[in-house]
Amino acid sequence: MSNNYSAHQEFYLFAFTRYGNLQLFIFIAILSMYLLCVIGNIFITAIVCLNPQLHTPMYYFLCNLTVLDVTSTSNCVPKLLSITLTRNHRISFSCCMTQLFFFLLSATGEIFILTSMAYDRFVAICKPLQYYTIMRKNVYISMAASCWLLSLLNSLLHTLLICVLQFCNSHDINNFYCDMISLLALSTTDTRSHKIFLFFELSVIFLVQFILIIISYIFIFAAILKIRSSGGRMKAFSSCISHLITVILFYGPSLILYMKTKGSKEQDTLLSMLYLVVVPMLNPLVYSLRNKEVWEATVMLKKKILRSSLVG
Repeated sequence: MSNNYSAHQEFYLFAFTRYGNLQLFIFIAILSMYLLCVIGNIFITAIVCLNPQLHTPMYYFLCNLTVLDVTSTSNCVPKLLSITLTRNHRISFSCCMTQLFFFLLSATGEIFILTSMAYDRFVAICKPLQYYTIMRKNVYISMAASCWLLSLLNSLLHTLLICVLQFCNSHDINNFYCDMISLLALSTTDTRSHKIFLFFELSVIFLVQFILIIISYIFIFAAILKIRSSGGRMKAFSSCISHLITVILFYGPSLILYMKTKGSKEQDTLLSMLYLVVVPMLNPLVYSLRNKEVWEATVMLKKKILRSSLVG
């Protein structure tokens, strides 16, 4: 079968088909979460960009994380909303590959950015006197650029590998987006080497980055325990709590989704929904509700807007 034939194929996304009588409720619920996700992440980005006090490495990485969250959610949710509203489950081959590319880009990017944020917290707490020497502007910008570049190359590689596969029989994807595992399962090409490579790469990227974050926090907690005053310990810990919660929210569903034993398709869809919609929606809340600096920046921004409106 030629690649030209593959390019004219269509896939069918089947998600929440068992709940036909609840389609309107599902549409409203998903749309509400999507809007909260986009508005919340744009709000965090705007607060950081407009407040010079937040122009630090941690908040620079946070802005990168918000962009990735919006990218991952906007990549999959609009199509799901269209399917829920129109009952048209078709998605073209090119759109499917586009979804796969941006999903891999955002997922891999978040892994690297979260690791970079963990390193930033490690330097801030374990080497506070050297923090501004180590985390110079050109250093953290280069770190973020490397995260994007590695993610781009990884997503491009896997998308190209999927593009050359042949799909002759079933084109039904039991999810609301084109995920790589489902596409590999549908292919009539021998994908054993691809699956081995995928497992190896997941181990290198996913698990190694997760282990690096755990090691960072072992050193961080050890340094916090050495602080004599309880106030100092609480201040140091509070600077990490938002990132720690974000790591748990990201890696929790991911580990369950990709390392669990074979389960029901509905369970996989709900876990994907948790990973792609709920977690990106919660991240802005974590960094706004649990972060004193963001609250203070928000209050200052409100005062500036109020003053400018009164002067005007």
